[in-house]
Amino acid sequence: MSSERFRGRKIEIESANPVNYHQLVSAPGEMPKVTIDGQLFLPVKRGGAVPLVIVVPGSLSVAPSHLAHAETLNALGFASFVLDPFGGRGVTSTVANQTQFSFAASACDVMLAVRALAALPEIDARRIGLQGHSRGGSAVLSAVMRKLNSRILPNGPQVRAVLAAYPWCGHQPLDPDVGGCEVRVLIGDQDDWVSPQQAQGFVQAIRLRGAAASIRIFAGAEHSFDREEPVHAIPEAAVSPAAPTAYLADDGAFIHPATGVADPALVDRDLAVYALKAGYGQKGATIGTSGAQAQAFRDDMKAFFARTLGG
Repeated sequence: MSSERFRGRKIEIESANPVNYHQLVSAPGEMPKVTIDGQLFLPVKRGGAVPLVIVVPGSLSVAPSHLAHAETLNALGFASFVLDPFGGRGVTSTVANQTQFSFAASACDVMLAVRALAALPEIDARRIGLQGHSRGGSAVLSAVMRKLNSRILPNGPQVRAVLAAYPWCGHQPLDPDVGGCEVRVLIGDQDDWVSPQQAQGFVQAIRLRGAAASIRIFAGAEHSFDREEPVHAIPEAAVSPAAPTAYLADDGAFIHPATGVADPALVDRDLAVYALKAGYGQKGATIGTSGAQAQAFRDDMKAFFARTLGG
């Protein structure tokens, strides 16, 4: 916590571990169950139900920067919920191995957190936002895709706004319908974990589908440029930012980039192995901030949620 006065309330979320998006979409009853949790922070001054932003961490799990964002959002009059996708699964980091649980499971966590938190009396279910970082950015984008969330959020996503910070966009539905949600992506042009170009393509596809979507590319910024720590290398990171996109059919099945065929049996590891064999894998990547980058991130975050959730 950043201070004694900034205290959260632990809330458990009954989530699941789908093996892939096909199971999430087409056979949700077969998903193994898992209990995760997070901390809910409410603004000190509030009158009735308040807007909520769910903050979803990346591969390094919950960091001081995520708690700082939660406190900043509280100061705007919003509730914030910092999700911990790792503890309940016995995982500490996915930096060296992203296949310890599926990206579909990460999206499922967010969907079920939305459903659980929207039912709380303190929360205005009409004004929910998502903010995800890195792998968490992938999760919040997937969580509002109508082709992926229709079984868990059958009445449409109770989400008005999504801020995806430097998200990996290697999994994308063929139909990127996000309903009435507004999407914004923040990413650095020096990011060596994920592809800014792939993120641009995803945002444009969402925009062409009819939603409000935008992207801001920060010149000179590395991955995790909102963290208050100097730029440094993570030598154990296993990344493949230039690998081709794996699209998802309407039933959630991966379409293999090399065959163009949708296969319900494909899982994240199959696509990761393909990327490695095709020469896209690399070891080591960089995170951190310099200059005024972290403040610029916070200013953009505050302006986005004030506009989309404040009214």
